[in-house]
Amino acid sequence: MMNELRPVGAASRFAPVARNPGTPLNLDWFEDVQVNLSAAERRVLLVQGEAQFAVAKSPARPFVVRAGGVDVMEITLRHAAGLPAIEQVAKHVPQMHVGAGTVTRAEEMARVQAAGATFALSPGMTDALVQAAMQCKLPFMPGVMTPGEVMAARDYGFGLVKLFPAAQAGGLAMLKALAGPLGDMQFCPTGGVSLTNMGEFLKLPNVAMVGGSWLTPLDVVQRGDWAEITRLAREASGIANDL
Repeated sequence: MMNELRPVGAASRFAPVARNPGTPLNLDWFEDVQVNLSAAERRVLLVQGEAQFAVAKSPARPFVVRAGGVDVMEITLRHAAGLPAIEQVAKHVPQMHVGAGTVTRAEEMARVQAAGATFALSPGMTDALVQAAMQCKLPFMPGVMTPGEVMAARDYGFGLVKLFPAAQAGGLAMLKALAGPLGDMQFCPTGGVSLTNMGEFLKLPNVAMVGGSWLTPLDVVQRGDWAEITRLAREASGIANDL
């Protein structure tokens, strides 16, 4: 038997769930934390990096992304505005399912959860991060870059991992190569994914979803062109819908 580490139950408990080898992986990762998304929305993950300063100042701005059909947002901890932005979106925009990205220290798990994050992602994986996620019962997607790291994540019980940075890790070619020996694993590539290539990634059977910051370009945010951000989100959702 294999174990797939995922949240279960109404309380979103984070626990290993046994499944038989060869059975389909649970791709409804967000639904397990009681987030009901359409197939298209579940496959497009907004990654907020530099633009999170604007989010922290005006938490209503994620509405423009939601209007375009994307309602899952990863706000990274790369800047001091990360935690306040998560808190503001969780409080003021309940329609947006907000998670924390760039979680690299064990103590950050409890902090992002307290701020309102309903899931966490990391560019890598350590024993301490996994243990902290389990202690917080917070859904967690670790980052991988090599076959050995994918295997280590699987040994922990993860069935869904983040390929980061996807472009530097080999992109489409790497994911195709991993599908053979590690066909029971699913990936969320970020880093080098864009509107122009996201469709090619989503066509791969081992890609559950994609993520990127292209939906909120910094220059567009700075000039307050919210209609353009809605258009970009709608375009991304359309690409996922058409597959």
